[in-house]
Amino acid sequence: MLKDGTSIAADPTFGNRVRSAVFWRSGTQILAQIIAWSATLAVIRILDPSDYGIFAMTQVILVFLSFLNGYGLASSIIQSEKVEPIRIRQAFGMLLLLNGGIAILQLLLAPVAAEYYRQPIIADLLRVQALIYLATPFMVLPEALMTRELEFKKPAIINLISAAVGAVTALYFAYNGYGVWTLIYAPLAIFWSRAICLVIAVRFYIWPTFNFKGAGAMFGFGATLLASHLFWTIQSQSDIFIAGRYLDPHQLGLYAEALFLTTIFAAKFVPPLNEVAFPAYARLQSDPSALSWSFLKAVRLIMLISCPLYFGMCVTAAPLVETLFGPKWVEMAPFVSILALAMPVMTLQILFTPANNALGRPQVTARTSMFGAILMPVTFLIGIQFGVYGLAWGWVMAFPLLTMFTFLQSRRHIDISGTELARAVWPGLSASVAMAAVVYLADRFLPDIIVYARLAILIAIGGAAYIGLLWLLAKPTLIEVYQLIIRRKPPEPTLDNTTS
Repeated sequence: MLKDGTSIAADPTFGNRVRSAVFWRSGTQILAQIIAWSATLAVIRILDPSDYGIFAMTQVILVFLSFLNGYGLASSIIQSEKVEPIRIRQAFGMLLLLNGGIAILQLLLAPVAAEYYRQPIIADLLRVQALIYLATPFMVLPEALMTRELEFKKPAIINLISAAVGAVTALYFAYNGYGVWTLIYAPLAIFWSRAICLVIAVRFYIWPTFNFKGAGAMFGFGATLLASHLFWTIQSQSDIFIAGRYLDPHQLGLYAEALFLTTIFAAKFVPPLNEVAFPAYARLQSDPSALSWSFLKAVRLIMLISCPLYFGMCVTAAPLVETLFGPKWVEMAPFVSILALAMPVMTLQILFTPANNALGRPQVTARTSMFGAILMPVTFLIGIQFGVYGLAWGWVMAFPLLTMFTFLQSRRHIDISGTELARAVWPGLSASVAMAAVVYLADRFLPDIIVYARLAILIAIGGAAYIGLLWLLAKPTLIEVYQLIIRRKPPEPTLDNTTS
């Protein structure tokens, strides 16, 4: 931790500490995700879509209540210049109260949720899932304290341990016929193993205090994060909440897993790519021209990476789903094709948040979250009248509107025009559409072969077509993508770039 009065810019070791932190967090996160996804794909092949439909119903309740779990308090500790021991004890006390209260609230809501979804088992599942909240205080504070010190090695190792524990738990219960309960016990194992390991690693043996005198600033900072998080929760969970009332568990499970598959890139890979593409926020705050240049460059590069994945997923949905999930999930393929069309716009919309925050404009993010919290539920209420396909098409219809609203709210602050944004998006979008057309036509001419070989051939054709198109039409941009992904080297603005 920096000494009092020392700025980040003046700390000669800060850059090395950040690089070490990013290495440990990114590297082990990838390994942990590989472990988790391997177990997930194995379990998916064992369980039925209806199990995932019922689980999705419970997740809506958990996500809605989790926005109150006090993670904002941890953020206040991380961003504070100095944290006194009493503040840690106060935060611990508040986290215990909040999460204990949430657990009790979930117990009370369990029968109500079961009646709403018309699935009696929901009540039992929610009662057991309430144990997750009790682990939260023992995860949040130890991790926040290590984050302040840029100590990412220990939590990275702990993440690997908890991922392995969760994978073993999931596989054991799935193979032994526990059905949907597999999806309940595995997260419990992950949360509690992580909490126990963090407490031991940090030696977090302190007593909480419930005297909150002088903690107003800390709690106020956490409260400011609640509103945006609430709006985002409504926006992201309203489809399952609405669909759970109208669809049977089998259909909902197919839809929910299609959404999981199509949002993996935006949820797991865009944030770290975003961090690499953007220069340090401290410099951006004092250099608006560098911010606008960096934002457009980030859009250009990330769309070049994401668009071929999404459009490729759209045209290879059938062999992709059967290869990853197994034959019992082939009904999911049409939903994947539809949802994949919305994901490029969703990815673009996500990129505005860090740029606005870098300029000290969190109110822009709050307004867009509020708009999304109105737009998405209304869209899904209309879409569900046409069944599960209407729900999927709702994403395609609504997200361009949300992204347009976000752009209109942000353009003055980031200092970009619609034309500049379109130019940044165009290379990846146009090349990906052309690539998808090539893959679609190739699929029509392929003979009837095993699904794994079919998918491999289509991926190879798509990859060659996309790289070839970029090599011919946008070679400098292709080189930038290589530097970003392989060498993890963000492009640097030149004087011409930032002043033009």
